Amino acid sequence: MRGRAFRRLAFVLFLALPAASHADDAGVGGADAAAIRAVISHQLGAFLRDDDVAAYGDASPTIQALFHDPATFMDMVRTGYQSVYRARGVEFRDLGMMEGRLVQQVYMTGPDGIPVLALYSMQKQPDGSWKINGCSIARAPDQGV
Repeated sequence: MRGRAFRRLAFVLFLALPAASHADDAGVGGADAAAIRAVISHQLGAFLRDDDVAAYGDASPTIQALFHDPATFMDMVRTGYQSVYRARGVEFRDLGMMEGRLVQQVYMTGPDGIPVLALYSMQKQPDGSWKINGCSIARAPDQGV
């Protein structure tokens, strides 16, 4: 039940956010945008392989400090983020600033067949690499056919 409440809150927060500025407006170049997509793709692949060490390695130091070890991190993902843990049909959408955070929007379908929009907060590291600094999930808006 707690996971449902969190996802509802994330959806409400998503709706309340002002429109995102695009990556160009945020000063993020093509190389950074590609690196961001790569780290998210890498983590999604690690989830599919149940590779908790690799998935944890794509998380920012802030997230790693919250969960302390790869196994605890993976348990959290398995229980609270099934649609990310077993994502299908991943499609990268807008990259831009939302409330002072760089956010990559990723459209995907969970194992239940329900499409979601995952909002990945990204954090640039001192070495120039990118790490995932959080993810919120909302049911994707109706895409129409």
